[in-house]
Amino acid sequence: MQDVVTRVSLLRRPRILSRAARLGAANYCRQRDLRRILGYGTLPKPAAAVMRLLEMESALNAARTAGEAGYSLIRHVDVLIALAGEAACLRAAGRPGDAKTAALADRRSSAAEGAAPCP
Repeated sequence: MQDVVTRVSLLRRPRILSRAARLGAANYCRQRDLRRILGYGTLPKPAAAVMRLLEMESALNAARTAGEAGYSLIRHVDVLIALAGEAACLRAAGRPGDAKTAALADRRSSAAEGAAPCP
Protein backbone atom coordinates (compact mmCIF):
# COMPACT_ATOMS: atom_id res chain seq x y z
CA MET A 1 0.00 0.00 0.00
CA GLN A 2 1.40 3.37 -1.01
CA ASP A 3 1.08 6.48 1.07
CA VAL A 4 -1.22 9.21 -0.22
CA VAL A 5 1.52 11.63 -1.28
CA THR A 6 3.15 8.90 -3.38
CA ARG A 7 -0.19 8.06 -4.99
CA VAL A 8 -0.68 11.71 -5.93
CA SER A 9 2.83 12.01 -7.33
CA LEU A 10 2.30 8.90 -9.49
CA LEU A 11 -0.76 10.36 -11.24
CA ARG A 12 -0.15 10.76 -14.98
CA ARG A 13 -2.60 13.02 -16.77
CA PRO A 14 -2.46 15.01 -20.01
CA ARG A 15 -0.14 17.98 -19.84
CA ILE A 16 -2.94 20.53 -20.26
CA LEU A 17 -4.82 19.12 -17.25
CA SER A 18 -1.78 19.01 -15.01
CA ARG A 19 -0.69 22.50 -16.04
CA ALA A 20 -4.16 23.94 -15.36
CA ALA A 21 -4.17 22.26 -11.95
CA ARG A 22 -0.70 23.58 -11.13
CA LEU A 23 -1.71 27.14 -12.07
CA GLY A 24 -4.98 26.91 -10.17
CA ALA A 25 -3.30 25.56 -7.05
CA ALA A 26 -1.72 28.98 -6.54
CA ASN A 27 -5.14 30.32 -5.51
CA TYR A 28 -6.41 27.21 -3.72
CA CYS A 29 -8.32 27.96 -0.54
CA ARG A 30 -9.20 24.90 1.53
CA GLN A 31 -12.24 26.38 3.25
CA ARG A 32 -13.81 27.62 0.03
CA ASP A 33 -12.73 25.12 -2.61
CA LEU A 34 -12.72 21.84 -0.72
CA ARG A 35 -16.15 22.47 0.74
CA ARG A 36 -17.48 23.21 -2.76
CA ILE A 37 -15.96 20.04 -4.21
CA LEU A 38 -16.67 17.56 -1.41
CA GLY A 39 -20.00 19.01 -0.33
CA TYR A 40 -21.10 20.79 2.78
CA GLY A 41 -20.33 19.71 6.31
CA THR A 42 -17.14 19.49 8.29
CA LEU A 43 -13.96 19.33 6.28
CA PRO A 44 -11.99 16.10 6.56
CA LYS A 45 -8.34 16.01 7.53
CA PRO A 46 -5.93 16.44 4.60
CA ALA A 47 -5.12 12.72 4.25
CA ALA A 48 -8.80 11.75 4.20
CA ALA A 49 -9.54 14.57 1.77
CA VAL A 50 -6.79 13.36 -0.57
CA MET A 51 -8.22 9.84 -0.54
CA ARG A 52 -11.71 11.11 -1.41
CA LEU A 53 -10.30 13.39 -4.09
CA LEU A 54 -8.31 10.52 -5.59
CA GLU A 55 -11.49 8.46 -5.87
CA MET A 56 -13.34 11.36 -7.49
CA GLU A 57 -10.47 12.03 -9.88
CA SER A 58 -10.27 8.38 -10.88
CA ALA A 59 -13.96 8.37 -11.80
CA LEU A 60 -13.57 11.62 -13.74
CA ASN A 61 -10.54 10.27 -15.59
CA ALA A 62 -12.41 7.11 -16.51
CA ALA A 63 -15.24 9.24 -17.90
CA ARG A 64 -12.72 11.34 -19.83
CA THR A 65 -10.99 8.37 -21.43
CA ALA A 66 -14.33 6.69 -22.24
CA GLY A 67 -15.59 9.86 -23.93
CA GLU A 68 -18.74 10.01 -21.82
CA ALA A 69 -21.13 12.84 -22.57
CA GLY A 70 -21.48 13.75 -18.88
CA TYR A 71 -17.75 14.38 -18.42
CA SER A 72 -16.97 17.87 -17.12
CA LEU A 73 -13.50 19.23 -17.83
CA ILE A 74 -14.05 22.08 -15.37
CA ARG A 75 -14.98 19.66 -12.58
CA HIS A 76 -11.92 17.53 -13.39
CA VAL A 77 -9.61 20.54 -13.16
CA ASP A 78 -11.28 21.63 -9.90
CA VAL A 79 -10.65 18.21 -8.37
CA LEU A 80 -7.04 18.21 -9.58
CA ILE A 81 -6.49 21.68 -8.08
CA ALA A 82 -7.87 20.52 -4.73
CA LEU A 83 -5.75 17.38 -4.95
CA ALA A 84 -2.60 19.42 -5.55
CA GLY A 85 -3.45 21.78 -2.68
CA GLU A 86 -4.17 19.00 -0.21
CA ALA A 87 -1.05 17.08 -1.23
CA ALA A 88 1.01 20.23 -0.66
CA CYS A 89 -0.58 20.49 2.77
CA LEU A 90 0.45 16.93 3.59
CA ARG A 91 3.99 17.45 2.31
CA ALA A 92 4.38 20.63 4.36
CA ALA A 93 3.00 18.96 7.48
CA GLY A 94 5.45 16.08 7.06
CA ARG A 95 8.54 18.28 7.00
CA PRO A 96 10.37 18.31 10.32
CA GLY A 97 11.47 21.72 11.49
CA ASP A 98 8.55 23.57 9.94
CA ALA A 99 7.10 25.68 12.70
CA LYS A 100 4.19 26.76 10.53
CA THR A 101 2.41 23.93 8.79
CA ALA A 102 0.25 24.30 5.74
CA ALA A 103 -2.68 22.84 7.66
CA LEU A 104 -2.91 26.16 9.47
CA ALA A 105 -2.36 28.23 6.35
CA ASP A 106 -5.29 29.38 4.29
CA ARG A 107 -3.54 29.00 0.96
CA ARG A 108 -1.13 26.24 0.06
CA SER A 109 1.23 27.29 -2.71
CA SER A 110 4.44 29.20 -2.31
CA ALA A 111 3.21 31.63 -4.97
CA ALA A 112 0.27 32.57 -2.77
CA GLU A 113 2.35 32.72 0.43
CA GLY A 114 2.20 36.52 0.74
CA ALA A 115 -1.37 36.80 -0.51
CA ALA A 116 -4.23 37.85 1.69
CA PRO A 117 -6.28 35.01 3.19
CA CYS A 118 -9.21 33.82 1.17
CA PRO A 119 -12.68 35.11 2.03
